[in-house]
Amino acid sequence: MPPASQPACYFIISIAKMDSGKSIRFLFILALWLCLCYLLVTRARQIDFMVVFSIVASGIIVFVPLYKRYYKNKE
Repeated sequence: MPPASQPACYFIISIAKMDSGKSIRFLFILALWLCLCYLLVTRARQIDFMVVFSIVASGIIVFVPLYKRYYKNKE
């Protein structure tokens, strides 16, 4: 985990350091997740707790295993 003094773009910089296959795979999953979140927000009648919770929960479900697979194993 990066120290708190490093900028927030540390995650994006670390994606750029990955080999091309991993970074393309990660960016594709990120783009797909963003599209699905966009559809959820635009189709919802109102933005309430359940919409925000679904976005946060889906982000955790999608990106925590990716983080563990690609970044945690390097250390």
